[in-house]
Formats: sequence, structure tokens, C-alpha cells
Amino acid sequence: MSTTTHKIYIAILTLLVLITLVYLVYAGMGYYTTPLHERFYHTDHDNLKPSGIMGHGLGIIGSLAMIIGVSAYMIRKRSRALLRVGKLKHWLEFHIFLCTIGPIMVLFHTAFKFGGIVSVSFWSMVAVFASGVAGRFIYIQIPRSIEGRALTLNEIRDLKTNLSAMLHEEYNLDEESYKSIIATTKLDQEDVRQKPLKGLGSQYMEDRKALKTVKKILKSTSLTHKERKSVLKIVNDELALERRIGRLKTMQNLFKYWHVAHLPFALVMLIIMVIHIIVTITFGYRWIF
Repeated sequence: MSTTTHKIYIAILTLLVLITLVYLVYAGMGYYTTPLHERFYHTDHDNLKPSGIMGHGLGIIGSLAMIIGVSAYMIRKRSRALLRVGKLKHWLEFHIFLCTIGPIMVLFHTAFKFGGIVSVSFWSMVAVFASGVAGRFIYIQIPRSIEGRALTLNEIRDLKTNLSAMLHEEYNLDEESYKSIIATTKLDQEDVRQKPLKGLGSQYMEDRKALKTVKKILKSTSLTHKERKSVLKIVNDELALERRIGRLKTMQNLFKYWHVAHLPFALVMLIIMVIHIIVTITFGYRWIF
């Protein structure tokens, strides 16, 4: 999958989630905002109630989306036979898509009425979703290969550009500009390691400020506009990589702990969901079948 195709793929998945959410809000706003004791008299009650045609359908489709999303990714991740079937990061992205659109559908299936044992499954789902967002943040902080494998510290260091050599040899910068850029991009690795999650916003602002300084330095050189943009991109990549190297150990540990929290909530959610489905079928709810 090329970079452009991958961007289109992500855009389509994101658009599908947004369209689903907007449609469900638009179609049911009047019903969902009606007090519970008055919903029976609402014109959309037979359609949008949890056992209604649309309400029940949302529960079925949403549950299937989550089951497929969880099981497909877990099988792909652990099965040697599927190692060459697509890149792991693309499977992860599809897992995130299904496990985002699924909970949205299940939320509207409940008609925002929670109670009994099903509420345990629902709040477990909320915990899984919230921890998934946190896990995604941690995941992208760990540099990975094109296949999605986490890189070792030595492999990450190999990715670093020799900025000094590039500025001297490729762009032939004068000594003063060269030293100013190198000084601007130098990070205190010890500080980043000791405070990996502290002040992420301020770290971002520091990097923006550094890039702004580099941009100002480059304007006083004889480089073309295209060359200045190229140097800025290299400097930006260097800063990002330096931050990630400093945070690597902490993020790897956090990712291990994250699995300990994420998986149990997912299992509780799926077990109670299955019980709920069995009970529903036992009591004769067959949707459109």
C-alpha cells in the first residue's frame, strides 16, 4: 500500500465513523432526549428502542464489529501463518476502526439507558475504548519498522541523520549558521528521560520555537526555498526522533502495563456481551430473522 493509498484508506475509515455518528445523532436526537418515562409514546419508540428494528440492528452490527475487530487483530498478531498477510499496522488501524464504530453503534443500541449486568459490559466497553485511545498514543511514541515491529534503541539510532555532515557537505552552510542550527537542535536527553511525560505541550512548543529559530537562520543563508524546506524537514525529524529516544524506555514499560489493563476489560466486555446475546435469543428476540 503506497503512502497516498494509505492516506485515502485512513480518510475513508475516519469518514465512515463520522458519518455513522452524525447520522445516528440526527436520526434519533428527538427520541434520545425524551425522558425515559415518555419514550413509550414517542413515534420512533418501536424503531429506536433496544429491541426495535433499528435499535436491535445497531446492537447486532456493533457487537459483530467489536468481535471481528478484536479477534481478527489478535489472530493476525499471533498467527505465524498470517505473518505475510498485510502489514500489522494496517490490521491495527482496521482494529481501531471496528472498535470505534462498534461502541458507537452499541451506545445508540442502549438508547442511553444502562442497567443490570449489561451495564457492566457497557462500562467495560467504555474502559476498553478509553484505554485504547491511551494505548494508541503510547504505541505511536515507539518507533517501528514499516511492518509495525517495535525498533530497538540501536535501530532507532541508526535512523538518525548525520545532521552535521549533511549541513556541511550537502548544503555547504557557513560556519556561523551551521553552529547555530546544531545548537538549536541539541536536546537535554537526561531531562527528557527523567520527565518523559511531563510538559508534552511545552516540549511541543519548544520544538516549534527551535524550528522557527532554524527558519530564521536559514533565511540569512544563500540556500534556495526548496533547500530551506528540506533542511527544516530534516531538523524536525531529528527533534522528533531525539524526543522518542529519550522517552523510549518509559513508553515501552507503559505499553506493557497498558496490556495488563486493556485485555481484562476487553474480556469482561466480550463475555457479558455473549451472555446478553444468549439471553436475548432465549427470550425470543430475533431482530429481522
